[in-house]
Amino acid sequence: MADDAQDGLDYELLVDNALRTVVHAALKVVARHGLPDGHHFYITFRTDHPGVDIDSSLRAQYPGEMAIVLQHQFSGLVVEAEFFQVTLSFSAVPRTLVVPFAAVTSFADPDAKFALQFQNPAGVPDAAEEQGVRDAAAGPSGGEGDDGNIVTLDTFRKK
Repeated sequence: MADDAQDGLDYELLVDNALRTVVHAALKVVARHGLPDGHHFYITFRTDHPGVDIDSSLRAQYPGEMAIVLQHQFSGLVVEAEFFQVTLSFSAVPRTLVVPFAAVTSFADPDAKFALQFQNPAGVPDAAEEQGVRDAAAGPSGGEGDDGNIVTLDTFRKK
């Protein structure tokens, strides 16, 4: 039996792409109707992925991977076929982020006890191993000093 590389069927990539449509659909619902009570999303993405558009200060602070929280203080959520755009507050300064779905490495909705983890893009080192995943999001408080918190998604991952 031929392996995936020889026969051109990379099943891990196919599954990842299919599951990214779940993230797209969930964000589309939230863009139209807002977050249902209790729900919030943790979204981790590669800041060095092509097409990611974030402020240079955020890119310097999070050169590999960044986690954001969509909960109380976000605005301007726009969901397109290949990317989403959202405005979050970092140390009380609003910043707009553009994130291609291909850059997303994990997605979780703790209220629903739902989480997805995606394979690392080929050729990109795993930032979690390099520096740990830091939460750069405006969570419930959204105030100063919130951008140095550690976020672990292990609670939401299937083992």
